[in-house]
Amino acid sequence: MKKQQSRGNFTGISKKFARNIYGSTKGRLRMAVLKRDLTPFIDGPKRTVLDVGAGLGQVNEWFLAKGHAVIHTDIAEDMVLEAQQNHEQLGLTRRAQYLAAPLEALATQLPDQQFSLILCHAVLEWVDDGKAALQQLADLLKPGGTLSLMFYNRDAQLMANAVYGNFDYIARGLKVKKTVRLSPQQPRRPNDVEQWIADAGLSVESKTGVRCFHDYLREVEHQQRYDELLDLEMEYNQQSPFRELGRYQHWLVRKASE
Repeated sequence: MKKQQSRGNFTGISKKFARNIYGSTKGRLRMAVLKRDLTPFIDGPKRTVLDVGAGLGQVNEWFLAKGHAVIHTDIAEDMVLEAQQNHEQLGLTRRAQYLAAPLEALATQLPDQQFSLILCHAVLEWVDDGKAALQQLADLLKPGGTLSLMFYNRDAQLMANAVYGNFDYIARGLKVKKTVRLSPQQPRRPNDVEQWIADAGLSVESKTGVRCFHDYLREVEHQQRYDELLDLEMEYNQQSPFRELGRYQHWLVRKASE
């Protein structure tokens, strides 16, 4: 019998993952917004960056190219291997370390280590206990360090489905009848995430919405108007109320200096 993979473990489907997540207009928007938000760190002082749930390594590639050290971690072994191969082709592995492990194992795998920058993108919506995950990330963060946290926004998911008239789906509590492996199963309410952050002794420094307009377009062909959508995103995705409508939220979270 085929072994069932845990949620968020994309072992065996790395090609599909890359195509669906990064090979689309919505993926390009996501990457452009992240790069804008992270550029001060990419261009900043050299450091060791911990990337949790790093997937195929497209984001930490920016850091490696600028001379930072990166510890690339993901629960899916074949994605870690493919990321390493991709980085090798680009000549970026000299300062990279690769580790196949879930978030909850990192404290053991990286004993007594803390980091001034942690990337954790699209992980929180796959774990069962979001509050515990934030505490685990906080424990790995140096005093004065920054966590780049991106998560799937339940409020925006509800809004998008209301726009499209999916009222039965909303009435079921946004629960699908048949699970799709690449579809996040634990979308998070931003208010809950903010409370978990505070409970972990962290504070939110900035908030950005990701795909504040794209997912609400009723005509599919309009989603292909990338340049216009990107301009809208960059102008409005850090302004309320548009920020809160982002299908993902990207928050920069800080740990107080001791």
